Order: sequence, then structure tokens, then C-alpha cells
Amino acid sequence: MSDIVADFGAMIHADDVDHLADLPYAERSAFLLDLSLLGEAVGRVCAANDPGFLRINYEVLGNLWPHLHGHVRARYTWEEERFRVGPVHLYGEVRRDAQYAAGPAHDALRAQLIDRLRAVTREAYGEDERRR
Repeated sequence: MSDIVADFGAMIHADDVDHLADLPYAERSAFLLDLSLLGEAVGRVCAANDPGFLRINYEVLGNLWPHLHGHVRARYTWEEERFRVGPVHLYGEVRRDAQYAAGPAHDALRAQLIDRLRAVTREAYGEDERRR
């Protein structure tokens, strides 16, 4: 395995909520829309930087940490098929190895992601993305 698929983004609900179903319907929709916006931004940045970009996978789990949160994970054509067709967790503990952790080498990607996330948020919510 030449690289590990990163957890490119996690979104944490601001309130003390465990399950998506604990939220009123409008807040459920807002949480899932925001998660999709994060995924859209991550996908655009990944596609611009890696020709092997395939798709974004979304997860809302909560098994280890009982607080509503979601993950977006980029998937790539260069992943071994046994990993690519399943959840990122199939990589096992190696995916937490320090050599794969985000650091200064990822600053340019981080800046691109911030810019893209601001752009998709403005597109979805209007000029003042901080309204929420």
C-alpha cells in the first residue's frame, strides 16, 4: 500500500447530541447538507490534486464517540481493490501511523480545502456563510 486514505474531514455537531434522530427535522437536514458541502469541497480539492480520485464516502457512526459527527473520506482508483470496495477501517491500525498524519507537507492542500469550503458554503447559503 503506497498511501493511506485519510479522514479528510470530520464535522462535529455543536450541541450535545448523540444521534441524528435526536435533532428536529430541520436540524437533521442542515447537518446532512453541511456534511455534503464538506464532502463536495474535499472532492473538488482531491480531484484537482490526484488523477486517481474516485469518490467521496460519507459516514455518520458514533460507535466510539457518542456525539453526533460525520466523516468524509476520499477514495482513489490506486487503492488495492480489497480496500477500495469497503470501508476505510479495513486498512486497520496502520492508517493511524504517524507517517500518514497531516502535517506541514499538507499545508497547501489545507489552504485549498479552506478556500473551496468557503466557496461551496457561500454558494449554498449566500454571501454570509457565518449566518448559522
